[in-house]
Amino acid sequence: MVILFALLALAVLVTGNWYLWRRLFRDTTRGPGRARRTGAAVIAGGWILAIGALVGERTGAPFWLQQVMAWPGFLWLALSIYLLLAVVIGEAVRPLLRRYLERRAPAAVTAVPRPERVRSGAANETATEQPEATEAPEEVLLAAPSRRLFVSRVVGGAAAAAAVGTVGYGTYGVLRGPRVKRVTVPLAKLPRAAHGYRIAVVSDIHLGPVLGRGFAQKVVDTINGTQPDLIAVVGDLVDGSVKDLGPAAAPLRQLRARQGAFFVTGNHEYFSGAEQWVEEVRRLGLHPLENARTELPWFDLAGVNDIAGESDGQGPDFAKALDDRDTTRACVLLAHQPVQIHDAVKHGVDLQLSGHTHGGQLFPGNLIAAAANPTLAGLDRYGDTQLYVSRGAGAWGPPTRVGAPSDITVIELASKQA
Repeated sequence: MVILFALLALAVLVTGNWYLWRRLFRDTTRGPGRARRTGAAVIAGGWILAIGALVGERTGAPFWLQQVMAWPGFLWLALSIYLLLAVVIGEAVRPLLRRYLERRAPAAVTAVPRPERVRSGAANETATEQPEATEAPEEVLLAAPSRRLFVSRVVGGAAAAAAVGTVGYGTYGVLRGPRVKRVTVPLAKLPRAAHGYRIAVVSDIHLGPVLGRGFAQKVVDTINGTQPDLIAVVGDLVDGSVKDLGPAAAPLRQLRARQGAFFVTGNHEYFSGAEQWVEEVRRLGLHPLENARTELPWFDLAGVNDIAGESDGQGPDFAKALDDRDTTRACVLLAHQPVQIHDAVKHGVDLQLSGHTHGGQLFPGNLIAAAANPTLAGLDRYGDTQLYVSRGAGAWGPPTRVGAPSDITVIELASKQA
C-alpha cells in the first residue's frame, strides 16, 4: 500500500508539473528554445529544493544545509500550489478571451494596393500626361498574430502574477508577526474574583530553518504586550533539535505573566526530541505540564502530552492529569490537538485550549484540515466543555499563510457570577 501510494503521489506530481510547464512555457512560446528549457529547469529545481528541505528537516541534515534549501524550497512549494490553481482557473477564462478577440477583429486580412505605374510620354508631348488607369487594388493577405499564442501569454502571465502576489502577501503576513485576537469565554464554575482573568494562548510557532530568533522575539514581545495573567504555549514550538534551535528559542526566557508560562508538547516536538525540549523550556522559565495539573487560585490548569508521543510511550494520560481533582472548581486543559476534546469531555474539563490546525494555513488546505479536526479554528462547544483552537503564530513548511492569518489569542475568562 505504501508503494502504491508513493507511485500515485509521484504520478500526480509529475502530471501537475508537466501541465504547469505546458501552460506557462510551451504554450506561450513559438517553438523549442531557451525559454522552454529554462521553465523546465525552474520547475524541476524548485521541487528538488522543496523535497530536499522536507527530507533534510526530518533526517536532521546539517542545519546550514537546511537553511540553504528551506527558503527557496518551501516558497516554491507554496508558489506551485497557487500557480496550479491560477492556471486551472485560467482554463475557464481562455475561451472567453478568445471569443472576445474574435468579435473585435473578425478578419485577419489587410488590403494593400499595388503601386501605380506611370506611362512614358512621347518626346514632343508638351502637356503633362495623366497616368494610365490602374487595375483594381490587389488584396494581399498578411499573417495575423496567433490569437491562441496571445491568449496563452495573457492567461499565463496573469496566473503567474496572481500566484506570486498571493504567496508574497501571505509570506509578508507571517514574517510581520502574529496579530492579537481577543475572545471572551464564560465559565460557570469560575468565581467572581477571577472575572476578566487573561490567558495568552500561543501555538505552532514552528521555530526552524526559516523562522528563527528574530521571529521568536516578535512573538514574545507581542505576548508580553497583552499583559496576561497566564501564558499557555500549546505545542509545536520547534522543528529541529535543541542544538540547532536553542539560540532561536532563547527569547522565550523573556515571557512575563503574573502566574507564569506553561507548556505542553505538540506532535512536532516528538519529531525534534521532545525530552530535550521539555528540559530546555523548563530551563527558559516555562512550566511543562506532562500529563500533569497545577492548582491555581481560582481554577485548575492541566496539560496532556500530544498523541504523537504514544509511539515513544509518552502519549496523553488524561486520568493522570485530571483524576482526583475537585470537580467543583473550573478546569482549563492545554492539549495540542483539537481531537483530544472527546477525552476532555469525559473528564469534565470546562475549557480546552489547542492549536495544531493552523486554520488550514494555505487555502484550500482549510478544507482538508476541517475534515480532519472537530474544530478548525475559534471557539466551539462540546456538551459542557468548550474548545478554543488557535490558528497558531508561525507556519510549517512554507512561511506563508493564505486565508488563515496567524494569531496570538488572549482568552478572557468571564464568571457567570459577576
